[in-house]
Amino acid sequence: MEKNRLEAFTDGVIAVIITIMVLELKPPHEATWQSLLGNWPVFLSYVLSFVYVGIYWNNHHHLMQLVERIDGKVMWANLHFLFWLSLFPFATAWLNEAHGEHSQFPAPLPTAIYGIVLLMTALSWIPLARFLVHCNGGPGCALARALASGWKEIISPILYLIAIVLANFAPIVSCVLYAAVAAIWFVPDRRIENHVMANK
Repeated sequence: MEKNRLEAFTDGVIAVIITIMVLELKPPHEATWQSLLGNWPVFLSYVLSFVYVGIYWNNHHHLMQLVERIDGKVMWANLHFLFWLSLFPFATAWLNEAHGEHSQFPAPLPTAIYGIVLLMTALSWIPLARFLVHCNGGPGCALARALASGWKEIISPILYLIAIVLANFAPIVSCVLYAAVAAIWFVPDRRIENHVMANK
């Protein structure tokens, strides 16, 4: 089965996710700088979610560079990944709506739910990568070699779990940890790209 339709479908879903997120940004009620700047937590949460979606889109593109074929398991794993990714607009909107009327700090439960969505999206990447490896030659294939020894995949879920627990006590610290994980992944995963360049 060719991979082109999978890539096109994924690109389309990610484009819709970004569109929904930006539509959730509401303009200020007053035409003043004070009113605009008062929405800075909402804008920051949008930027964070946008960066996360961009990171996954970028890494999905890199992942598919060494993929020649897909099968039914890959398609379902990709849908599983997109399911959790599609919850970003909901989690981001709730995080924004749950701010206290006179508080710039996020509420504990929406902050924890945001972290759970981040965690589950990260975990859904694992079966997608494994099924792609299995479909394209198994443990000895080029994709498997390129994905070996990924420290980011190990540390990210750990930081998410810590942030989810901390959300009940210090939600602002949780948001800082979410941003820290995004910063870790901001530079695209170059393992596949380096592997492709080395074998040209």
